Amino acid sequence: MRMNGKTGIEEPGPKPGIRDNSGQLALFMIAPAILYIAALIGFSFVMAILYSLSDVTTGDPTLRIVGFENFAAILDNSVFRLALKNTFFFAFTSQILVILLSRIVATALMKEFHGKWLARFLIMLPWTAPISLGTIGWLWMYDSIFSPFDWILRYLGLLGSPGALLGPMQNLYWLGVPGLAMASVIIVHVWRLLPLATVIQLAGLSSIPKDLLEAAEVDGASPWRRTLEITIPLTLPIISIAFLFGLVFTFTDMTVVYVMTRGGPVHTTQVLSTWTFFKGIEGGDLAQGAAISLFLFPVLAGIAILMLRMVRKSEVV
Repeated sequence: MRMNGKTGIEEPGPKPGIRDNSGQLALFMIAPAILYIAALIGFSFVMAILYSLSDVTTGDPTLRIVGFENFAAILDNSVFRLALKNTFFFAFTSQILVILLSRIVATALMKEFHGKWLARFLIMLPWTAPISLGTIGWLWMYDSIFSPFDWILRYLGLLGSPGALLGPMQNLYWLGVPGLAMASVIIVHVWRLLPLATVIQLAGLSSIPKDLLEAAEVDGASPWRRTLEITIPLTLPIISIAFLFGLVFTFTDMTVVYVMTRGGPVHTTQVLSTWTFFKGIEGGDLAQGAAISLFLFPVLAGIAILMLRMVRKSEVV
């Protein structure tokens, strides 16, 4: 309402627009993102459910519903069961290593030293480089003949001589032996995700009040005690978010395994994402490929719920 200066009568003012309503404005601003996600992910998810309940293939795209036959078939498949086990082992082992190493690196980067900017630049490099190109570089370093790792081990006397710790052979066939192949894939994935986790850990360490740490040091608390009783509890929500975020990346990633081993030797490094690709795309069985991919949905949904809860707790704190 506004007062008319001539008549002295209150007149209705201009109607409030969308800019005056924060709720409507927020909905309007976020609507494009919601529509994009619904079109890109929601449509694909619905199609994956339909495909998993049908017998569709690349040769016959006719959608004939067969119920849960595809799920029964893949559960009876030994390669699927091995890929499922490998997926969880690969994801949790790599993320535990990422969290531990990123804490060490972040703690070191909190100190002042010459060349700190160069150290940060080198640590961030794996995250900025295309993962396919980086993995091809690692593929050369794991070469069965020209691997620099083998040369270093031979130089140190750990390989290539009688009585050597790793054996008398001249080379370790990193990608040809089941245990070594899985370890090699995990190392590359840790190298890839370490920069992101380090940045997250740095943010958590930087948020701790310096006065609190200085007071604990004055009181005689050792560095180990300060870490256990102050640093870790205060950064635990951020560590949890980094861990869960890394799990999502690992469960859904197929680049490292596909480029390095293609699931070999004999499916010992096969994970669900690569097996979905081989079965559904290269094998042409879209129905079973969709069914395999849907096994990740409950896991990823649970991780997403945990991430949202962690974010909410950190906001409350």
